[in-house]
Amino acid sequence: MPVEKDGNLNTPNPHHFGGSLLILLFFLFLFHFFIAPGMRPSKTEVLYSQFLKDIKEGKVAKALVGENQIEYTRKTEQYQTQQNQPAPPEKVYVTTPIPNDQNLPKLLEDKNVEFGAIPPERGNFLTTLLGWVIPPLIFVAIWGFILNRAQAGAGAALTVGQSKARIYSEGNTGVTFADVAGIDEAKEELQEIVEFLKNSAKYTRIGAKIPKGVLLIGAPGTGKTLLAKAVAGEAGVPFFSISGSEFIELFVGVGAARVRDLFQQAKKQAPCIVFIDELDALGKSRGGTGPVMGGNDEREQTLNQLLTEMDGFEANTGVIILAATNRPEVLDPALRRPGRFDRQIVVDRPDKKGREAILQVHVKAVKLAQDVDLGVIATRTPGFAGADLANLVNEAALLAARQNREAVTMADFNEAIERVIAGLQKKSRVLNEVEKRTVAYHEAGHAIVAALMPGAGKVEKISIVPRGVGALGYTLQLPEEDRFLMAEDEIRGRIATLLAGRSAEEIFIGKISTGASDDIQKATDLAERVVTLYGMSPKLGPVALEKVQQQFLDGFSNPRRSVSPTVAETIDQEVKDIIEGAHHIALRILETNRSLLEKMTQDLLHTEILEGEQLRRYLDQVQAPAELAVWLGTGQVLSIN
Repeated sequence: MPVEKDGNLNTPNPHHFGGSLLILLFFLFLFHFFIAPGMRPSKTEVLYSQFLKDIKEGKVAKALVGENQIEYTRKTEQYQTQQNQPAPPEKVYVTTPIPNDQNLPKLLEDKNVEFGAIPPERGNFLTTLLGWVIPPLIFVAIWGFILNRAQAGAGAALTVGQSKARIYSEGNTGVTFADVAGIDEAKEELQEIVEFLKNSAKYTRIGAKIPKGVLLIGAPGTGKTLLAKAVAGEAGVPFFSISGSEFIELFVGVGAARVRDLFQQAKKQAPCIVFIDELDALGKSRGGTGPVMGGNDEREQTLNQLLTEMDGFEANTGVIILAATNRPEVLDPALRRPGRFDRQIVVDRPDKKGREAILQVHVKAVKLAQDVDLGVIATRTPGFAGADLANLVNEAALLAARQNREAVTMADFNEAIERVIAGLQKKSRVLNEVEKRTVAYHEAGHAIVAALMPGAGKVEKISIVPRGVGALGYTLQLPEEDRFLMAEDEIRGRIATLLAGRSAEEIFIGKISTGASDDIQKATDLAERVVTLYGMSPKLGPVALEKVQQQFLDGFSNPRRSVSPTVAETIDQEVKDIIEGAHHIALRILETNRSLLEKMTQDLLHTEILEGEQLRRYLDQVQAPAELAVWLGTGQVLSIN
């Protein structure tokens, strides 16, 4: 926040103290070590023999004898006898004495030379003084400089408790609802907030209270922060933006002070919006020792202050609290109760229609070729959030620019989709003939089994060109529509498709490789969820044996509930049976289509890529074994041979 300064020009400004003192110390250092030595009498070094010669010839006027050095001056009477000629400046000669020269004092006495010893610290008074004075002054100057920079205004440590929120005046966030697409339900919920900020009388005259707080929850990249900025932009009110982690500091009590300061500023500028991003960094559950419970005292104190502040103002004061998180399960229950965050809005991943609308927003500044069909791109990108689609459009534009095209084509978008899903093409990774043949059989096996499975995406492309990290080839399956549920037979088909690559290696290569490790990992995880989470095991029944703790974040394994050794053994056996059944049916399908797979593999080895009409002709010839329908319905394999 800007701080008003005293208008009296005669008032000393203390903010320049540290900088001024540093400048003064710099000049003292410069004077002592560079200027002062030039002002001292010059010294000429001579040999000790020359010094003895000058004594014997009566030229030495005065000598100062030290342990390691002798300084002496020569007589100047010869210059003073000349008319109108002033005596030149005294010149000092230095020499290094011979150790233990016992004859020197007597020689100096005989020639009537004034002599004495060099004082221990002669000429070092200023150095000694600066050695005592400069270090404390440097410490004071640096400390004052740091404090001045930290506070940039008033009293030193007082500003550490001030809010660090970024303020956009009059809704100048640069975002409106026109910039947000694909999440129409969330926009409708927030439109009510905008109408209240614009016309509060519409609600207050019938006794309605606008929600104090609105919590936006959803997966990363779905547009929660964008929505908050759009609300402020539509309403044209001040927008305070801060992250939950910015409240927590090393010093105890700073977080609570910043919460108080934030709400004080907001009340002064009401109506306004306060947006707290990543609320879970501040609002984790208090107490407990579990993996999602507890926190340190500073976080708890800051959370308590936030709860108190949200209770401290009325609903219709014009201060709306917006917060966003992708971990709602870890939030303190007191924070989510009515009266604080009254309304919770789920910002979910967009469906096909929503993805097309998001693409329309992001391609406004991109030149598109006539063959680009955003509807097809939306169909091929299930599960993509708004941030993923923005990245996809940018990747396609970069690819087009790299090829010096005037516009982005559909081929650029297809390549960008593959880059996002499978990774960057590794042209420098050259496979030998054995590896290339193994990968070709592996990927062709995936495609043939996938062609028979229900609910599986359409196989669009097979490639044995390495991509990403460790992917020596890939089979690209794209769904024809959005799916929100998976039936039991579809899950079995998914597991069989994952194991088809290894099965093809067993049949046609005669030995297995490490290329199926990722497929086996995914198949095992899916089979375990069938038993422990989905309740599809006939032996264990509809019992949930996992605790779901991450609702919107992928890549987190759910902990298993405490079970008896007998149940744990049953889980392991059920998972093994599911995997073996899928493995056996994949082998049966590939044996049935042995000649077709051989033709596909040879073609793939020749061209490296199968797609389009050529791939569809192959997959239309795939034949299903007789026991496939029974296995999809019951999970039982009636015939292996």
